Amino acid sequence: MRVSVIAKYLGFVLLFNALLMYISAAISIFLGETSITPLLYSAILCTIVGVFPQIFVEKTEELKPHEGIAISVLGWILTCIVGAIPYFMWGGEFTLTNAIFESTAGYTTTGSTILTNIEMLPKGLLFWRSATHFIGGMGIILFVLLILPNAKAARASIYRSEVSGLSMLNFQMRMREIVRIIGIVYASLILVETIILWALGMTFFDAICHSFGTLATGGFSTKNTSIAFYNNIWIEITISFFMLLGGMHFGLIYATITGRKQNIFTSDVVKTYLAIIFIGILFITFKLVNDHVYNWGEAFRHASFQVVSLVTTTGFATVDTSVWPMFTIVVLIYFSIQCAMIGSTTGGLKFDRVYLFFQTFLKQIKQTKHPNAVYVLKMDKTLISNEIELQSMVYIIVYLVILLISTLALSAMDIDLITSFSGSVATLGTIGPGFGKTIGSMGNFSTLPDAAKYIFSTNMLLGRLEIMNVIVLLVSLTDKNK
Repeated sequence: MRVSVIAKYLGFVLLFNALLMYISAAISIFLGETSITPLLYSAILCTIVGVFPQIFVEKTEELKPHEGIAISVLGWILTCIVGAIPYFMWGGEFTLTNAIFESTAGYTTTGSTILTNIEMLPKGLLFWRSATHFIGGMGIILFVLLILPNAKAARASIYRSEVSGLSMLNFQMRMREIVRIIGIVYASLILVETIILWALGMTFFDAICHSFGTLATGGFSTKNTSIAFYNNIWIEITISFFMLLGGMHFGLIYATITGRKQNIFTSDVVKTYLAIIFIGILFITFKLVNDHVYNWGEAFRHASFQVVSLVTTTGFATVDTSVWPMFTIVVLIYFSIQCAMIGSTTGGLKFDRVYLFFQTFLKQIKQTKHPNAVYVLKMDKTLISNEIELQSMVYIIVYLVILLISTLALSAMDIDLITSFSGSVATLGTIGPGFGKTIGSMGNFSTLPDAAKYIFSTNMLLGRLEIMNVIVLLVSLTDKNK
């Protein structure tokens, strides 16, 4: 593994981060805020360190597969570390541990927070906080691929390490074109949502920050009480709609806009996904009405928003769900594990894998009944290879094992089971809030021990990197024959 080559590509990652830091610093300068120094110093540091390998390391057209994985994994880790610098320099609630936690939650689009008073932060730092969602939503590595010099083989190697096999099923074109499409769809949806939220009464600053959080399915808000602050049903409907889009395969969104046959309206996977969401909303609505928590209108309104928010791993909130009946919490936890679609900005298991799991289960039943018959799996008329089927099943098993290990480790710190389990689900699935009095939809992670915060931060990275890349990198580092 060539360290110098990897360093060159990581330099691009630092330079892209520096650009967003400069923009955040400019906002602080314009408003005369005290966050100028931490943002500007952080930007300069990233620029100097990022430029260094561009000058002294020769460019290469070829990358080995494990080098592409190393760039992807180390790129995310490095980003989360440098993103913590402005927070740590600012001080306040941002101890070193808290700064790393907040940065990781932003870049991985988890949206968990240690802040007890979000609104006290200067706008420049609030913008930086939301900008980490913007970067992390599409993926810092994919952003770098857009601006990478013309090194096709290197670009392809990095891209394969960043995108799962299942997500490629709805892309039938060249890799660079795929990245360009993702970027266009992502930026366009953010722009449209910003304009609508601004028109509905948000300030322009709040509108763009919440749009970053929505399309990135991150959930960072500029308000202490999240979307509940606005108490505006039209804002909730708008954000719910764009959260759903953020949870869709961007290739299908592009196909729908351009009038292609294989699109959102013809996809059986999308139809099943939306049907399950609707059924979940109805279950929760009936339970909330039956337990006299809300009337029919309020129950449907809040159930709809919270289900969409959690299934898309966004984590925005309009109410405190920790006081809801236990049945509704169980349903919400299911959606927090299932999550949205591959090829989107969401985390978690992904619905496509859950869909494929049940197809595989049914295939095995048929195979047992008719052992000489040959059965194949298809998703939206596309044949699923045995390799992709196996990858998906292995991923589900590894995901659940890590979820169990995380819960056990947190429980060993005498953290209650609801907080340990729901916090593990929320961070590994990059959702944000868990359940219970401490980390519920209106709570935060500030009171948890530092060790727990590092476990949660690790969960976020594993969830965003889809676990297997990290395992492959660790194997590559220990493989004597690499």
